[in-house]
Amino acid sequence: MSYTNKQVTDALKLVKFPGSDQDIISLDMVRNMKIEGKKIGFDLVFQKSDDPNIIPLKKACVTNILRFVDKDAEIKGNIKVKAVHIVEAPSVLPNVTNIIAVASGKGGVGKSTISSNLAVALAKAGKKVGLIDADIYGPSVPKMFGSEDASPKLIQIDGKDRIEPHERYGVKMLSIGFFVDPAQATVWRGPMASNALKQMIEEGNWGELDFVLIDLPPGTSDIHLTLVQTVPVTGAIVVSTPQDVALADAVKGINMFEGPGVNVPILGLVENMAWFTPAELPNNKYYIFGKDGCKKLAEEKGVNLLGQIPIVQSIREGGDNGAPAALNEDSVTGMAFADLASKLMAAVEDRNQSQDPTKKVEMTR
Repeated sequence: MSYTNKQVTDALKLVKFPGSDQDIISLDMVRNMKIEGKKIGFDLVFQKSDDPNIIPLKKACVTNILRFVDKDAEIKGNIKVKAVHIVEAPSVLPNVTNIIAVASGKGGVGKSTISSNLAVALAKAGKKVGLIDADIYGPSVPKMFGSEDASPKLIQIDGKDRIEPHERYGVKMLSIGFFVDPAQATVWRGPMASNALKQMIEEGNWGELDFVLIDLPPGTSDIHLTLVQTVPVTGAIVVSTPQDVALADAVKGINMFEGPGVNVPILGLVENMAWFTPAELPNNKYYIFGKDGCKKLAEEKGVNLLGQIPIVQSIREGGDNGAPAALNEDSVTGMAFADLASKLMAAVEDRNQSQDPTKKVEMTR
């Protein structure tokens, strides 16, 4: 008489790993099964050689096979315990405390403007800040920092090539815009764009930083997946205007980060172009794109509203002239971005105290 793999597997599926709802089959702990007549043997694989569950699980395997397969099955002494030797991959950005994704559901909502000014405001608040321009197809960070002619150099550290980020206004930054002709369209397939992002993250000489902001392309794409598969993202900010068409896309961005398998916390929403106040009528607010759209969405989703940034000519001029509006701390816009930075820092601190660190998304086939 010979037993089948299914008989043995079904019996072992009833063996749960202590403290877990999963069984040892679904956890891939049973390997190299061999059945010869009444003789049943297999490897029982653990993550650590000193796992305290080895003896009770081994006994449970024997008990279940004798009970559910055959009381005369020859199983005792035929279970070999093995341990997996796990080699930890070197961590990416090991000296960066918080990695913040800045995203938007659609283009044209001012996400890069928010990223640039927020980076400057954090630096003005005394934080060590990095900014990665991950908008591979439309990099705008070099222009916003007046650094279009910058050319980051390769340096050698411990025998490996590293890219030295360009630094301005207290912000270390890398952008694909530093490496391509700004007059030429960047026509790359998804894998090429993803590899460019990985290079900036993994090969940048970032050093010790409190925050790295990742200015993502609009929408949801390969770039977003590459980011969450490359580094554990502390949390995401979603930028939108108050109008319904932008908010509908912002919801998609929120759902992507919070979705199963990604699980990146949403730190909050930023409402850009919240209202227009003309210089000659400083007490007037004109809600060109609608009123409080992000505020209502934040309440609906149960997330923070980190800030409402008005349409102000100086913000546009600062971006065009390479001098972000957040540099002028005494201006209305400077104070708005300082307040945004303060609220972000509070949201990050609350997130880090109340939730476990984010894990990189593992690729499955």
